[in-house]
Amino acid sequence: MSEERSFEVENELIEGRNAVIEALRAGRSIDKIYLARGDVDKTLGHIASKAREKGVVVVECDRRKLDFMSKTHAHQGVIALCAVRDTCSIDDIFAIAEERGEPPFVIVCDEISDPHNLGAIIRSAECAGAHGVIIPKRRSAGLTAIVDKASAGAAEHMAVARVANLPAALQELKKRGLWVYGTAADGQSELWKTDFSGAVALVIGSEGDGMGRLVRECCDFIVSLPMRGQINSLNASAAAAIVMYEVLRQRS
Repeated sequence: MSEERSFEVENELIEGRNAVIEALRAGRSIDKIYLARGDVDKTLGHIASKAREKGVVVVECDRRKLDFMSKTHAHQGVIALCAVRDTCSIDDIFAIAEERGEPPFVIVCDEISDPHNLGAIIRSAECAGAHGVIIPKRRSAGLTAIVDKASAGAAEHMAVARVANLPAALQELKKRGLWVYGTAADGQSELWKTDFSGAVALVIGSEGDGMGRLVRECCDFIVSLPMRGQINSLNASAAAAIVMYEVLRQRS
């Protein structure tokens, strides 16, 4: 079999050097590209360079990880993880809010790595009337087929922006008039006593560690949810939905 035929698109993966090069050339929406660590092949270097020019995240990993991910068993040291649709900009999110005649309501996900959680958050955000979701380029699930399915199709209707630096994005939101609310178990602002009127950015921390230090420092308020059971925390997407609907209740 020729090298040109030694790849195939399987689900959301594009495998093989020529396949990934052609996907980049064609402007295909790509979430991340995984390259074999330590491989000095010039073609892989060319792929990495072209990907970074287009703003695609490049991750070097052990070849065993590529073997595990591969559906074709012919990845040639490179696998691209496709996005189901293009992301937007923060300006686009503000434009949506302006078009609706509403104060901006933005959901910010701090390193939500589980695609099912991200999909559920996007679903809740769409249902609660949020104008957009912001996610970081690294250490986060992207707009993959799994996320789309977990969102029950809401990802097709929700504006999602990917940013290189989340704290910088939060500072931009603050300069544009949004109050930033983080969520954490030790938050001093109780959910039912927190004023969410006006322009709101709601930050949801990662599944394991919550919000990062720099992200937390950008928050104007840290909100906590009341806990009455033996377990002292909720799944990230469940907590996000509860807070979003309190925002919606107050805005209504």
